[in-house]
Amino acid sequence: MRFIKNLRSLFIIISIAPLLVGCDRSIEPLRIAAHKWPGYEFMFLAQREGWLDKDDIYIEETPSASASLRALIEGKVDGVALTLDEVLRARADGIPLQVVLVFDESAGADALITKKKMTTLAELKGLRIGVEKTTVGALMLHKVLAAAKLSENSVTLVNSTIDNHLQDWQRDKFDALITYEPLASQLEEQGGRRMFDSRDIADLIFDVLAVRPEVARKHTYALRDLARAHFRALQHMRSSPHDTAYRMAHHLGLEGDKVLGVFRGLELPNVASNRRYLSDGDKVSLAARELSAIMVKMKAIPKPDTLTELVTTRYLPVEK
Repeated sequence: MRFIKNLRSLFIIISIAPLLVGCDRSIEPLRIAAHKWPGYEFMFLAQREGWLDKDDIYIEETPSASASLRALIEGKVDGVALTLDEVLRARADGIPLQVVLVFDESAGADALITKKKMTTLAELKGLRIGVEKTTVGALMLHKVLAAAKLSENSVTLVNSTIDNHLQDWQRDKFDALITYEPLASQLEEQGGRRMFDSRDIADLIFDVLAVRPEVARKHTYALRDLARAHFRALQHMRSSPHDTAYRMAHHLGLEGDKVLGVFRGLELPNVASNRRYLSDGDKVSLAARELSAIMVKMKAIPKPDTLTELVTTRYLPVEK
């Protein structure tokens, strides 16, 4: 009789097990949108190398951050790789994004490149500045003009999305361009001059993975697997930098020996640093508070972000 009861209990457990797993693992894969950027390249590398289960996770490449966000709004993806200020703008528009991973902190990777030789930023007066209509583009422009002691009326702004930066530069559509790696270094090799970069505005530009909280809870396993694969690729670069560089070269559109150079303007936090950065009241939250205030002054958002549920460490790999 006890054997029958135990057999019945085992049958019940086996029967409901798929339902329990289904609470966390969705039939549909977790879809993440990201554009070409060195900090996001570890995700793309992990996908190319088969370190991500294609049935659980898919990284969709987009031409720009704007396109990634548009894909999220249209329901085509579940999460996006964006800069922190872009996350704040999305939240201001009613999209409740939560930061689950920090890819990098910009420390020179975002830059103003000029065509003509200048000694001071004040010489930008009257010139045409190319800039993408994204929050990070607006932030960089705001900081450049503040450093130059110029107003927006002192220059001519030319809208140029990142996928058009190179051809617009070559077609002489502007005199200076706010762009980022790897293009910034490529333009310097062609004679461009770096006059300002994100080292001048430390602790403000972070590239992060952001997901709607309800979607994150639904895809807990997939998010942890994605984070684990990202850190695996990051560790591979640290242990085998040249091998990693050549694996990334084609996708980044660079010669293999040029790849490592584009990462010199980025701080790439490991799991432990991510756990610190994403703790309440730490680096990302402090940056978000300052960014939020700046963005209100810039009229990029109507009011400061409450920072409620902005960050979480829940989906980071457990350190051994």
